[in-house]
Amino acid sequence: MKIARVFPRRTRATPNDDLVFTNCPPMFALEIDEVHISVAFTYDMKHAEWLEMQWRALGVPVKMGGPAFNEPGGEFISGRYLKQGYVITSRGCPNRCVYANGQKCMVPEREGYKLRELPIKDGWNILDDNLLACSDEHVEAVFKMLSQQDKSPEFTGGLEAKILQKWHTERLYEIKTKRMYFAYDTPDDYEPLVNAGRLLQDAGFKMSSHIMCCYVLIGYRGDTFEKAEKRLIDTIKAGFVPYAMLFKDRAGNIDTEWAKFQREWCRPIIVMTKIAKVVKGK
Repeated sequence: MKIARVFPRRTRATPNDDLVFTNCPPMFALEIDEVHISVAFTYDMKHAEWLEMQWRALGVPVKMGGPAFNEPGGEFISGRYLKQGYVITSRGCPNRCVYANGQKCMVPEREGYKLRELPIKDGWNILDDNLLACSDEHVEAVFKMLSQQDKSPEFTGGLEAKILQKWHTERLYEIKTKRMYFAYDTPDDYEPLVNAGRLLQDAGFKMSSHIMCCYVLIGYRGDTFEKAEKRLIDTIKAGFVPYAMLFKDRAGNIDTEWAKFQREWCRPIIVMTKIAKVVKGK
């Protein structure tokens, strides 16, 4: 079956084959059986509905789905909704996280509190909801798969600091991990992050290298620039390169002053300068 996949916006993970589109149907004829409109963010729903109307003019079935619909994901098919190389080996998360902005994480409600371990497909960029919460056998099988790839592994989906174990860090080092991300969303995340930093450094990773990264949520209700900057600096002290993640509401709105603050913390030369100062002061 030939499926045209339509995305309201392009990201680094968007597939790039000839049947992927981010706008109206092309002027040339398409030999396709279905159209799938994949929506990741709720604030793209209106645009996705408009795209659906345009693509229905082709006279083939048009389906809409994706995380924005809060529907559980099914079988992972390499290259269909994510660029080749990105891979999902499990779905769901046993946690009931509430972010600093008071919002609940939607993953357990959408994918389930019980983890579903999927057949492991080849790839090098892991996007699992919570890989380390899977069985040791599954995690080890994922590490083995990654060790056989042509590209160095990346864990952009994130790893949970509080369940990181010594054997995880040793295997992450052995498979020559290129990049891994943790998260600092609530005050309770910090001590596990510090411990994770120690474990990773003991395994051989260098402090505040671009391998050890951490998403830091900023700009939510009640946050201040002073508090946010402290969290970002504390993340450096824990051994990680901070990535400021700006809070957006369900409509996709952001505060312009916070956007300016985030841009400052996303400029590599500024971040590396701050890291150098923190490391020197230790």
